[in-house]
Amino acid sequence: MGWATWGGGEEQTATIRWENEGFTVVGKVSRERIEYVLRLTPTWQVSQFLLFRDLEEPDLWLATDGHGRWGEMNGAHLTELDGCYDVTLACTPFTNTLPIRRLPLLEGHAAELPVVTIDPETLEVKVVRHLYARVGSHRWTDRVLPTGAIAEFDVDSHGLVIDQPGLFRRVIHSDES
Repeated sequence: MGWATWGGGEEQTATIRWENEGFTVVGKVSRERIEYVLRLTPTWQVSQFLLFRDLEEPDLWLATDGHGRWGEMNGAHLTELDGCYDVTLACTPFTNTLPIRRLPLLEGHAAELPVVTIDPETLEVKVVRHLYARVGSHRWTDRVLPTGAIAEFDVDSHGLVIDQPGLFRRVIHSDES
């Protein structure tokens, strides 16, 4: 699947594969010239996050134990990320899929979550609180609590973002049916 920036031009893709008893998502974002890899459990919980910019080896490689404890792959425990279950990159709508697939929210319900937020340019990793709300059967909002910025978007029957008005528009690639 893929998205283009709302005004057109810059595109990105996300490929989801089932392997090793979980999902592997490989995303490529042309505007930021990055590739990211998410390794997810069968219930869409993050187990690893890798970010590649200009090297064959990842510039950033984070892992979680599934209980909200995070660390770098070199073994360093990142206590400042404890309690987070999701990862977000502002340059892609795909990462909104993670809490949507994981949270059993009914229409009109919301959940406030600490989310690992990654800046692909600086590799800054920090915790930012988000409020995810299901406002319709296929419509959600994501409010970034410190700034009040809000994104409203529709998801398909699999919980994958379709369009995020003003930011991203789903596009169909020739290898998709």
